[in-house]
Amino acid sequence: MIAVVVTVGTVGYMVLGLGFVDALYQAVETVSTVGFGDIERTDASAKVFTIVLILGGVAIVLYTLTLVLETVLEGRLTDQLWRARMRKDIDALTDHVIVAGCGRLGRVVAEYVAADGRDVVAIDVDLERLEETELLFVDGDATSEAVLERAGIDRASTLVTALATDADNVYLTLAGRARRPDLFIIARARMDEAEQRLVQAGADRIINPQAIGGRRAGAMALQPHVAEFVDVVMHDNSLEFRLEELAVPVTSVVAGQSIRDAHLRDRTGALVLAMRRPDGTFITNPAPETSIEAGHVLIVIGTPDQLRSLGELLQP
Repeated sequence: MIAVVVTVGTVGYMVLGLGFVDALYQAVETVSTVGFGDIERTDASAKVFTIVLILGGVAIVLYTLTLVLETVLEGRLTDQLWRARMRKDIDALTDHVIVAGCGRLGRVVAEYVAADGRDVVAIDVDLERLEETELLFVDGDATSEAVLERAGIDRASTLVTALATDADNVYLTLAGRARRPDLFIIARARMDEAEQRLVQAGADRIINPQAIGGRRAGAMALQPHVAEFVDVVMHDNSLEFRLEELAVPVTSVVAGQSIRDAHLRDRTGALVLAMRRPDGTFITNPAPETSIEAGHVLIVIGTPDQLRSLGELLQP
C-alpha cells in the first residue's frame, strides 16, 4: 500500500513539472515525513498536492501498522485464551494419567491411553512436539515441581516417566513418590542397570523398551500365533473379545466366595484367566474352588458387554 502511495505521488509531481528522479525523491521524502529543503516548490498546486499526499501517506502508513499490530496481538490473544482454556481443563481433571516426555515412547503411551477414553496430560520441553498431538499438555521441564503442579500431579492416578535419560527418570520418580506415596508410577529404563535404581526410587513398574521388544520378537519366533493372539486381544479394538483387569473391592458381594459359588461365567459370560493376590503373586487358570478375596485383581476375557456386567457384579 505504501508503494502505491509513493507511485501516485511520483506521478503527481511529474504532472506538476518535476523530473522523474526529483518527483520520486519528493514523493518518498513527503511520505516518510523527513522534511523538505532540497527541492523548492512554492506554487499553490504543488503545496495542495503535497498536503494531500502527506495526509494520505500518513493515513495509509498508520492503517498498515494497525493491521500488522492487530494480526500480532490477535494471534497472541488467541494463544493466551487457548492456553487459559487448556489450564482450566487440566485443573478440572482427577484420576488422570500424566506422561512425562512426549518422544516416540511417551507419545505412543499418551495416545494409547487417550484412545481408551482416559484423561491424559503430556509434559515435554518441546512445545512444537506437544502441539503436534491432540492432547492436553504442559510445556516445561517435568522435573520441576511447578510444572508437575500445573499437570495436576496431586490429583493424578498414574505417572509415566518417559524422559530422555535414566537420570531424569530416576529423579522424577523420586519427586513423584515423595509428593504422592499413593501415586502409581511407571518408569522407563534405557539401560538394564537403571532398573534397580528406579525400583529403589519408588517406581511401581519398569518399562525397558529394548528388553520388551526383544522378548516380543523372541515370542514371535517361537510361538507366533500365541504372541499375535495376545497382541490382538490387548490392542485391537475391532476384535469382539478383549482382556481386562478388575479389582475386587472390600464390600464386593462376591468377596469370600469361590469362583464356582459366585457363578461369574454363568452370570456374565466373562472368563477368569488369572487372579493376582495383594502380595503380587498370580494364580493362573484358577480352579473353580479358588476363593475370591477383597483386594484380588481378576484378569478376565470377554466381550465389552460381558466385562461391563462383571465389573458391575463385583461392585457392592
